[in-house]
Amino acid sequence: MTTASLRLALVGAPNTGKTSLFNRLTGSSQKVANYPGVTVERKSGGFVTPEGRSVTVLDLPGTYSLRGRSPDEEITRDIVLGRFDGEEVPDLVLCVADATNLRLTLRLVLELKRVGRPMMLVLNMIDIAKRRGVTIDIDRMSQELGLPIVTSVAVRKGGVDELLKRTDEFLARSHEAAASEWTTPTIADLKAAQREADRIIAAAVTLPAKPDTLTTRIDSVVLHPVWGLVILAVILFVMFQAVFTWAQPAMELLSDSFAALGQLIHGVLPESWGLLQSFLQNGVISGVGSVIVFLPQIIIIFLFILLLEDFGYMARAAFLMDRIMGGAGLHGRAFIPLLSSFACAIPGIMATRVIDNRRDRLTTILIAPLMTCSARIPVYTLIISAFVPSTTVWGFVNLQGLVMFGLYAAGITSALTVSAIAKFLMWRDHAPAPFMLELPDYKVPRLRSIAIGVFTRAKMFLYRAGTTILSMMVLIWFLASFPQAPTGAEGPAINYSFAAMIGHALEPLLRPIGFNWQIAVALIPGMAAREVAVAALGTVYSIEGGKEAADQIGQVLAQKWTLATALSLLVWYIFAPQCASTLAVIRRETGSAKWMVVTFIYMLALAYVASSLTFNLAQALGLH
Repeated sequence: MTTASLRLALVGAPNTGKTSLFNRLTGSSQKVANYPGVTVERKSGGFVTPEGRSVTVLDLPGTYSLRGRSPDEEITRDIVLGRFDGEEVPDLVLCVADATNLRLTLRLVLELKRVGRPMMLVLNMIDIAKRRGVTIDIDRMSQELGLPIVTSVAVRKGGVDELLKRTDEFLARSHEAAASEWTTPTIADLKAAQREADRIIAAAVTLPAKPDTLTTRIDSVVLHPVWGLVILAVILFVMFQAVFTWAQPAMELLSDSFAALGQLIHGVLPESWGLLQSFLQNGVISGVGSVIVFLPQIIIIFLFILLLEDFGYMARAAFLMDRIMGGAGLHGRAFIPLLSSFACAIPGIMATRVIDNRRDRLTTILIAPLMTCSARIPVYTLIISAFVPSTTVWGFVNLQGLVMFGLYAAGITSALTVSAIAKFLMWRDHAPAPFMLELPDYKVPRLRSIAIGVFTRAKMFLYRAGTTILSMMVLIWFLASFPQAPTGAEGPAINYSFAAMIGHALEPLLRPIGFNWQIAVALIPGMAAREVAVAALGTVYSIEGGKEAADQIGQVLAQKWTLATALSLLVWYIFAPQCASTLAVIRRETGSAKWMVVTFIYMLALAYVASSLTFNLAQALGLH
């Protein structure tokens, strides 16, 4: 081993506080990417020990065993064994175990010990274990396991300081990194390991006589078959109300800031630099700014999801939804991937690896894109703000938030309907797989971990705005600005551009659903990412209408579109497969282009038919 570049692998079962420990060790110095050839998220970071040793830490995917029953578990196993291409052999394996649930997590410790890597055990959440009356003889357990043990509260600095000190002491000694001969454990091996874990627990752990915990008392209400569903509905309703009410001041501030920046550019650059002025004001500022203005809403969505996850509620929500989802042919375990898809369908689809049954996993993958992801929020917000008044109904409910809630509900309903149809057409003879789920203890959400999670996701959103969206807006600006209108031409110059030519060519196909050529132009780059359509509309209408249109895009749409068109576009975005990255992940996760094509075709057909019905019904009702 070298002291210049020590590698530490963080291993543990889900819900052991492994990621919280990773966040505490690395802070904001994290890198998030994918492992080569797969869509499993790779999280790495770095820290310096008290003795000045530089350590690179890798947060491996959570696993209960090294058997490798899923891509996540295979990656964890192969990295620990030194078999994963592109990853160096870890100098030290740091196994994180839940001190409150040692029977579940100690078996993994024994499996890892068989590998033969230098290893330390971290008994995490030791404070919760003590409050419950669980007494652990650390010296006896260390002796039984033959491993150094550190107790920790992952989210508190004191415990981590002790861990760093012990890590320094451990790394100062000479350890061989070569693994022993390892074979995949059989069922008999796992049973033997569980018996050994039980023996060690009996020797080193004293449990309370009557475990009556706060978690048990809360679950008596939260998991109630009726009140539990009511609580879940209220939580989701409050989340969508917050998206509008809490985010509005920050959104207005961002909008005013971009408008002021556009005015500054307009005033600084001379009229003779009109092309550059148009590029900066209409292409960059209007395009990218019209998406970045929705950052507060993205932050609120992720804040709620991370808070619920850290609190321990997500698994309860999956348990509550099992009966409802089972009627639509879905496994209860599909709830967490589908809920993750509210943020983005890509991690939601990747999260389907927790579903062992191939049929259940494939069904979940096919409907995950129907969940209302955060990329739809800019489109929904723009249209709702333009056509739905910001009034209060029933004395306390924001009407715009209520409409947003309805759009989310429509996405969920359509997903369950598609799942039920798929079950009837393809898998009616397959019995549903049994649903088993570990319910973690409730924990007070730790603000530092939440802040890091929100910051990371906000940074990714801004990165997309600065790369994908910016490049698309440069293209849209070029198409909307060239060729320039001939001398003496009548009407807006954009009518003579490449964008107008493309839009007019597509308009006959989209006219039955109420879309004009400007919407057609916006939908094209919107295939790369849904939120790009908002930026494209901002660019197209700002070039057509000048600076005033760039500053007030919502008011421009309210004047140019009918309510029927607005409703049709909202419905289109419930169903349309406008995310190339999602389709690529479906292909990779299913191992076939077939299901990617199936997803694209069925979602596009649903979008067109539903939008056509909406537009024609709205016109029949006089909503012009």
